[in-house]
Formats: sequence, C-alpha cells, structure tokens
Amino acid sequence: MNRCTPHTLAISAVVAASALLASCASDSTGGASTVRQFPAAALRGDMVVTAPPAITLDGKADRLSPGARIRDANNLLVLSGALVNQKVVVNYLRENAGNVHEVWILNPEEARLKRPNSKAPWFSLGGAATPATTPAP
Repeated sequence: MNRCTPHTLAISAVVAASALLASCASDSTGGASTVRQFPAAALRGDMVVTAPPAITLDGKADRLSPGARIRDANNLLVLSGALVNQKVVVNYLRENAGNVHEVWILNPEEARLKRPNSKAPWFSLGGAATPATTPAP
C-alpha cells in the first residue's frame, strides 16, 4: 500500500523549499553591516598573523592557542594561514594559559565602537579628569 502520492510529494517539496528560503532570508542582512555582541571581557587590538600560531597584537609578539577560533567580519570561521601578514582590527579573548583563543575581525561599524582598552585620544576636552580651579583669595 503506497501512502505517498505524487501530489503529496510535490506539496511537501514546495513546503520544504519555502522553509529553506525563509530561513536563508532571515539569516542574511542584505549586505548591510551589523554590530555583533561581544563578551564584556573582549579586548581590542591590531593583529598580524606572522607564522601561525605566532601573531603580533599591537606590535607585541603573542600566540594563538591550539584550537583558536578566528571569525571574519561576516562571522565566518577563517584559518590563521589565510591572514598571514595582514593587519586587522580585532576583538579577542585569552584562554587560561594566556594564549589568544577567540578572535573576531571587526567590520568598520564595530571598529568605530570603543572598548575599554581601545586607544584613548591624546587629549581631553574637559570632564571629570579636568582639575577644579579655585579662585585665589
């Protein structure tokens, strides 16, 4: 006894295809860059992969951990060998041993946002850091 007729197979194929297209459409951003949410402990730096797993962060020698994950601006995984001698702005996390374990290559919107260790401006235009002046008697 055959329970699947050609008509029901065609309907199920159309439903499956429409569900697949809907999920793909909801995942894409249409080329617009978005700002990802990073862990609060993530640090900012300029990374150059010299000879994997050796890297430099802000000009200082460092190392990627075994199993380090590098994500590009589209949040896709990238192998460290594909980034050799390219300077990229990243947010990163370290593992317990001190090696860099999680890396996110930033898109221009994310790079504009400040992190606690981002480079501070060389000057201040006032605020809490400005000393109070008292008039002389």
